[in-house]
Amino acid sequence: MNAPENHLKVQFDPQVANLGANLSKLEKLVRAICNKFGHPDATVHIGIVDDAGIIEVHRQFLQKDTATDVISFDLSDEFEPQPTFQIIVNAEMADRQAIKRGHSTEAELALYITHGLLHNLGFDDLLPEDAKKMHETEDAILQEFGFGIVYHKQK
Repeated sequence: MNAPENHLKVQFDPQVANLGANLSKLEKLVRAICNKFGHPDATVHIGIVDDAGIIEVHRQFLQKDTATDVISFDLSDEFEPQPTFQIIVNAEMADRQAIKRGHSTEAELALYITHGLLHNLGFDDLLPEDAKKMHETEDAILQEFGFGIVYHKQK
């Protein structure tokens, strides 16, 4: 029997120069996460912006005038059977945090993308026990993909 055809779409929109990350590797990460959590037909758009870009999104959608690492949206609707996710990550913050924490910018961006995608897939981090589960899941996924432990390394 043939395996079901995978219609997963991953689109990157890097709006910064000198990204310091392999988009092909990050795409494989996104594909694996979507498949692992039962969304092989998802469409995932990933915007990679700077501090100014994420502040604009943060202000427009969450009424906060600050930079943050990642913002994610579930753009799915009831008329489309496939989920559509939008993840916006801050490359400037990833550069700063990677230097501060002693790992690559690519690993930090992978953490942000994984975190945003897990939110879209139903994970939450508001309560301490939920945050613990989410961050452990992030680190397990990132380790599996060769990025190492990224979140818990940050403490």
